[in-house]
Amino acid sequence: MNAPFIRDEGGVLHVIALSGGHDSTALAFLLREQHPERPYNYLCTPTGNELPAMFEHWVSLGERLGRRLVPIMAGTLHGVIREEKMLPNFRARFCTRILKIEPYRKFLIEQVTFGPVISYVGLRADEEGRAGGAYSDIDGVEMRFPLREMEFGEDEVQATLRRFGVVCPDRTDCGDCYHQRLGEWYEYWRDHRDAAMKAVALEKEMGATFRTPGRDAWPTSLAELFAEFERGRIPTVSLNRMKRERMAAGSCRVCSM
Repeated sequence: MNAPFIRDEGGVLHVIALSGGHDSTALAFLLREQHPERPYNYLCTPTGNELPAMFEHWVSLGERLGRRLVPIMAGTLHGVIREEKMLPNFRARFCTRILKIEPYRKFLIEQVTFGPVISYVGLRADEEGRAGGAYSDIDGVEMRFPLREMEFGEDEVQATLRRFGVVCPDRTDCGDCYHQRLGEWYEYWRDHRDAAMKAVALEKEMGATFRTPGRDAWPTSLAELFAEFERGRIPTVSLNRMKRERMAAGSCRVCSM
């Protein structure tokens, strides 16, 4: 796995975990600007369930940063769901662990056999409660959080994206994410009908639902929820409010950074 990666003159591998979200994207452009001589390596951990705009964004980022993003995959979301014989939920976030955290940890362990590794993660200064992954225990791996070092909060991140002219997709997580709000399920059904119907079939196969019962006055199952949409019943929550609510509820930070 060492072939696609470049180390600096001292043999250090500089890796940016680039989910494609606002924070990691701003981080990648800032570091390239501050240290153009440093051979940064960009990694992403796709689940195979992202929306098309996310894959387009990853390709665009690679072109603009001058080095393609290397995907580290350990399967797909639907494959893992079938292996675990259950749908993920707020009590069982096995999707994040199996598809993102563990593959990245395995990658770091493999890479330290070739030399030291510095892993850069886009956690902001206004996120003091976030740990950023349990990788610092790996001998030879140094974890760095440049946004925190620069005291960057959300305002500074957004200003950085505007300065570089980068627009991130509205959704950087899975299409079938259990954390998404009602309006996001509506947009998923409206704009990605084939994928939404696969989520309906998966619920039926697993005998469970992505949506938590009782969270609102709408049907819990996607089949019934989408039937409501088909009849013309449409949620009225704004996209910005949906984003704030989903993050406040503890959405997958690994997916959305």
